[in-house]
Amino acid sequence: MAAELTAHALIAKHRPTLDQALEAIRTRAYWSPHPEHPKAYGENGSLDAATGKAAFDALLGNRLDLADQPGIDDWVGDEVSPYGIELGVTYPHADIDVLLPAMKAGQRAWREAGAELRAMVCLEILKRISDRTHQLAHAVMHTSGQAFMMAFQAGGPHAQDRGLEAVAYAYAEQVRTPETAEWSKPQGKRDPLALTKRFTPVPRGLALVIGCNTFPTWNGYPGLFASLATGNAVLVKPHPRAVLPLALTVQIARQVLAETGFDPNLVALAAERPGEGIAKALATRPEIRIIDYTGSTAFGDWLEANARQAQVYTEKAGVNTVIVHSTDNYKGMLSNLAFSLSLYSGQMCTTPQNLLIPRDGIRTDEGPKTFDEVAADLARAVDGLLGDDARANALLGAIVNPDVKARLEAAAGLGEVALASREISNPEFPGAVVRTPVVVKLDGAKPDDQAAYMSECFGPVSFAVAVDSAADAVELLRRTVREKGAMTVGAYTTDPEVEQAIEEVCLEEAAQLSLNLTGGVYVNQTAAFSDFHGSGGNPAANAALTDGAFVANRFRVVEVRRQA
Repeated sequence: MAAELTAHALIAKHRPTLDQALEAIRTRAYWSPHPEHPKAYGENGSLDAATGKAAFDALLGNRLDLADQPGIDDWVGDEVSPYGIELGVTYPHADIDVLLPAMKAGQRAWREAGAELRAMVCLEILKRISDRTHQLAHAVMHTSGQAFMMAFQAGGPHAQDRGLEAVAYAYAEQVRTPETAEWSKPQGKRDPLALTKRFTPVPRGLALVIGCNTFPTWNGYPGLFASLATGNAVLVKPHPRAVLPLALTVQIARQVLAETGFDPNLVALAAERPGEGIAKALATRPEIRIIDYTGSTAFGDWLEANARQAQVYTEKAGVNTVIVHSTDNYKGMLSNLAFSLSLYSGQMCTTPQNLLIPRDGIRTDEGPKTFDEVAADLARAVDGLLGDDARANALLGAIVNPDVKARLEAAAGLGEVALASREISNPEFPGAVVRTPVVVKLDGAKPDDQAAYMSECFGPVSFAVAVDSAADAVELLRRTVREKGAMTVGAYTTDPEVEQAIEEVCLEEAAQLSLNLTGGVYVNQTAAFSDFHGSGGNPAANAALTDGAFVANRFRVVEVRRQA
């Protein structure tokens, strides 16, 4: 009876939110239940800025308790913030041979709970996460290198939106088939054939979430909640440099599962020793039936080729392209591009890399602009945006790891530099590595230059690529998306025929397109419930966040027929 009352309470509390989410994914209109502004928190159990920061500080140098997760054989953790702070948090290291059987033990009750109750429990987890947004923002900031406001928004409400979106899609796909049906087939003069049929969504099995360094929650929550809402237990394997945000998430999920009468081991953490590299071993375990991964193309390709027992969802990497053909708002275009190149030091899978510009120049509302003028004006726009060090630190954050810094430093040797990168000091965090973007001019027709711009250069590196014509730009866009993939494509043109040609390429090659953005919406940002992140149709990712295909294959429908 207590469990039933708990279920009723959860449904009363969260069903309206689920219904709104279902309506949002149907209409694709703007909606979010998670406030973006830090001052919106501090009531109804949520942590305000001061208590959230204190809660984060209390974690430093201590063990993170995960409510007796089974199989603990060690305590591990050596995260160092990109801002120069040693976190000192340690996490339980699991004996996988003990942990995985324990995780499977709770799946029957979780399956029998049904789609609605599972969704309600997931929404309660998200509510508890939302209450601790201020604490999680500091955790995201000091593992990813995002500036605080970006860590707060992208790591908090935007990530929570993506998790809720996944729950909504999961629920919709599971209830598409009715729970029961009375089947009767006429037989003429004879009695009809009659069966009672019951249809049950059945989880695939254990799910594995392999986290990334740059967006641990934003990229981690869709797979985690899609799998959990469809009845699967979820093992979370964070990136070794970004454990804390996902460990806190696991901690909250385990608490909610226990409080609602389910086995907390339905969600567990797989932290690793330095250099242990457990992802490959976990990914090929026969118990693992679903894998969600965000990260390098090389490992994503390896997972797709080798984790054959699992349904694998990958977001890898691509070469994002913007065609700059013509514009009726030159200043707005430059401002928009400057922000897109600068945000989080270009360390986003959606940041533009290649700017394809006709070598004869472009038409603008300020008159014709040559290729060199466009590159120089863009450089000035970035310099103007980042000229004040305080504002620059708030936009750029910190370089997440030495590999990004090395790519940035090497980029200047690839061609003529239109915008040189400079070092910025962060008074609050003297150990932070902060760099402004570099823009390098390349010739689209030169083989050596092609080798540079046709390879992903993750970080604050962009190439202004001279092309012969709009048609040449469109064909280079097609080749880039087809061969390398793209999470995003942008274009600026006032010519309807050029716009149509670009759109047709994006439709044929399955790339998400943004046209003529000159205001406060940027090509490297997407909104949950409305925008699709990736398409699943080009080499950059084999799945989209979030659509029906992202959730539907995490469960199967099993039918039981009985003679009526």
